[in-house]
Amino acid sequence: MNAVVATFRNTPIAPAELPLARKYLIFGIMAFGQFMALIDIQIVAASLNDVQAGLSAGPDEISWVQTGYLMAELVMIPFAAFLAQALSTRWLFALSAGLFTLASALCGLAWDIHSMTAFRVIQGFVGGAMVPTVFATGFALFTGKQRAMIPAILGMISVLAPTLGPTVGGWLTDAVGWRSIFYINIVPGIAVTVLSALFVKVDAPNLSMLKRIDYVHLGAMAVFLGGLEFVLEEGPRHEWFGDPTIVTAAWLSFVGFALFLERSFRSSMPVVRLSPFRKATFAFACLFSLVIGFGLYSATYLIPVFLGRVRDYNSLQIGTTVFVTGIAQIASVVVAARLSQKIDPRWMIAAGLPLFAASLWLASTMTPEWGFAALLAPQMLRGFAIMLCIVPSVTMALGGFAQAELRYASGLFNLMRNLGGAIGIAVVNTWLQDQTRIHAARLGESLGEAGRSAPDTVAALAARIGTFTSDSTHALLMAQAEIAHVVARNALTLAFNDVFRLMAWLFLAALVLVPFCRPPAHVAPDAAAAH
Repeated sequence: MNAVVATFRNTPIAPAELPLARKYLIFGIMAFGQFMALIDIQIVAASLNDVQAGLSAGPDEISWVQTGYLMAELVMIPFAAFLAQALSTRWLFALSAGLFTLASALCGLAWDIHSMTAFRVIQGFVGGAMVPTVFATGFALFTGKQRAMIPAILGMISVLAPTLGPTVGGWLTDAVGWRSIFYINIVPGIAVTVLSALFVKVDAPNLSMLKRIDYVHLGAMAVFLGGLEFVLEEGPRHEWFGDPTIVTAAWLSFVGFALFLERSFRSSMPVVRLSPFRKATFAFACLFSLVIGFGLYSATYLIPVFLGRVRDYNSLQIGTTVFVTGIAQIASVVVAARLSQKIDPRWMIAAGLPLFAASLWLASTMTPEWGFAALLAPQMLRGFAIMLCIVPSVTMALGGFAQAELRYASGLFNLMRNLGGAIGIAVVNTWLQDQTRIHAARLGESLGEAGRSAPDTVAALAARIGTFTSDSTHALLMAQAEIAHVVARNALTLAFNDVFRLMAWLFLAALVLVPFCRPPAHVAPDAAAAH
């Protein structure tokens, strides 16, 4: 009863002392806000062609609709811990949700690609604060068996939201139009903003921190992470360091990283504290998070690209094909949550990594005709396996910290997952381009070695086309174009298969880290630090 009275008087109390019903309410509000922020990473994935056409943008320009969001979100995720202490969790989350809602509305009103990119950067930056804050708050609110459910629930949201993004975006684009993928955030965003301001009272602000903020540290982090994301996103399209702009961005990112490290250790008020890395278990969990982010975001990215480029699926068809992964993720939450309370988390992740690798290996046997039915098993297995990786990694990363360091640990851990996703998409794009060129050359050589069979096939196809047109030259050109299209589709499909196999080996290689991890020791809630 005293906890309830203190809460409504705005007097700071320990989060773990709040009534259970209020804990669930706070956690539910914040988890929904996190879902909003994460689903918007990929909600445009299946609708980029429609957005490009609607804004009259070029192919290189449209990629910034996603790149800008990811760059800004990467900067905010580690910065959120500082802001949560300075503003309080309550007001940071309410401001984040409110500004995210406003930025979403502005994205829907965008009049050209430049305005869209600017609004997406704002949306990613302000929305990024919701992602690590809910992890830290969940671990601060609950203890014992209730805390064991937090990694499962938040892990599910972390993987379900990006997976459902293309499905939701594709359906809305097909039914209403591409601007609706941004307008859909307005009503729930307002609700999260209001409810956060009313109920998320778990700590008190320390506004004096804002007067002592190390702006050099913040700027260095922004240059480091923003430059790194730019290099990773643009590198595959511009031959990496053969492009002067990529080289310049890489050097700026390196300098920013060096300055960021210097200020992290020597600043009196750093915006990010690296002290959680002193714990070996946290460091290994972050490596797992990097690998998991690589696989999660890369696989989520590759399947829609395959369906769009090889199968010529539209937004709705892509969405309805990939949504089954989300169903498997929901089903595996119960299994992962129960196992996390009964067995060593290392055994869980030792099972999850090979299963995820198996799902990628199954996807490495694709043909140009693969669709929903053929992709069902690999996607379902991937959705089930990822939860066996996410839940133990979250437990190992955040389970051993008191509230004082929990915010910073949450920010760094979530940063590693998103950074893994950024690296993964860049790497698989490079692999895809290289392997496509190799397979196209090999198929061309095979056609050349086939003697007269290839020219005869072209001639027969031209003759068939000639029955519909009197221009024999035009018929021959159409036949050659059709053969070239078939070769390109097969070369691209073989390249996708190579990429999935390489990713499978990466997940198997990550198994060598498992023996070095140790389950975190139990840490009692630090009530004083929460204030």
